[in-house]
Amino acid sequence: MTRPKLHVKKDDKVMVIAGKEKGKIGKVLRVFPERQRVIVEKVNMVKKHARPSPTTGQGGIIEKEASIHVSNVMVMCDKCMRPVRVGRKFLEDGRKVRYCKKCGEIIDKV
Repeated sequence: MTRPKLHVKKDDKVMVIAGKEKGKIGKVLRVFPERQRVIVEKVNMVKKHARPSPTTGQGGIIEKEASIHVSNVMVMCDKCMRPVRVGRKFLEDGRKVRYCKKCGEIIDKV
């Protein structure tokens, strides 16, 4: 089975457009293409109860980011400074890049 294509990648700056965290901006820390979910920095924080162990140390209540559905985030364009739709196109040198549908600016940093 092929992996679904998503409009966001790791390290993209995104804005949450739906849900309780609507309007927050953060960096994508992790992408789960099979589940169509992303983890955004400082967005959708949840409390997790952890037992003491060698990895967690003392244990207790840990705050961490939970995943949100990819349809609830939009990529932020550096030139427009707003959330935008993303298109894909091939450049003259044959590279496939993502671009802003509003201003045409290339989003992928190479």
